[in-house]
Amino acid sequence: MEQYKSGFVAIIGRPNVGKSTLMNHILKQKVAIMSEKPHTTRNRITGVYTTDTLQAIFLDTPGIHKPSNKLAEYMVATALNTLEGVDLIVYVVDCTMTFGAGEAFIVQQLKKAKTPTLLVINKTDLLDKQALLPLMEKLRHKMDFVSIIPLSAKNGENVPSLLHEIEIRLPEGPQYYPNDMVTDQPERLIVAEMIREKVLSLTKEEVPHSVAVQTELIQERSETLLYVAATIYVERHSQKGIIIGKHGDMLKEIGKLARTDIEILLGSKVYLDLWVKVKEQWRRHEMEIKNFGFTRD
Repeated sequence: MEQYKSGFVAIIGRPNVGKSTLMNHILKQKVAIMSEKPHTTRNRITGVYTTDTLQAIFLDTPGIHKPSNKLAEYMVATALNTLEGVDLIVYVVDCTMTFGAGEAFIVQQLKKAKTPTLLVINKTDLLDKQALLPLMEKLRHKMDFVSIIPLSAKNGENVPSLLHEIEIRLPEGPQYYPNDMVTDQPERLIVAEMIREKVLSLTKEEVPHSVAVQTELIQERSETLLYVAATIYVERHSQKGIIIGKHGDMLKEIGKLARTDIEILLGSKVYLDLWVKVKEQWRRHEMEIKNFGFTRD
């Protein structure tokens, strides 16, 4: 009888290399929010992938970068702390980007961790196929990777090969979560992140990085309707005006798009009530960061 495999898999990489897109594709469900803007993921997000022979618990982490404020320090610490205590690391790089000082720093941390590491070369749909083998050969010498898998998280090309490698590398173990569970994140956190994702997609310049969202209430109003109240926080009054928009149009659009995802998540019709408030320079104050639920764990 085939032995059951299970374990914890950290997904590590620079900002905007496709870590969340990869996890969402594997899970076939949106658990981590996605955006073309860097530093989208702020917390460590857990995704659970279960088959008849395997349960891989993925830990999607913030992009590792040079921090410019207290929030960024927490994000990088969260990512680096995830390297400890996992069974396997999936290190994701963007094949269209140059391997620079940021990648060299990550490799240095991976060598210190001494955890088996799979190198994923992502976004191969954007790469000339003739350039792939030389790139793989170049990256192969950066450290002793247990395997190198080129893939496209966007369209799913070669993702089954990654899952096969993960199953081979994970130890025998128990099933930690029920078959139908894809994340252990609280519903309130996922709802807040879905709202923030829409802010990221609809606003630009300094606004996206200054936004935090808190879900205040999820309440059943009838058998077919849930009331969801959430507050969008920004750092300046000018940003509040941008989020609300002329005649409230921007806030209405954020709510409309977010409600669609939230209804899929909660399996019910949703009345979404959004508010916008200002917390000046919250990213620079450790107490405010902790109040929003960010930790170094």
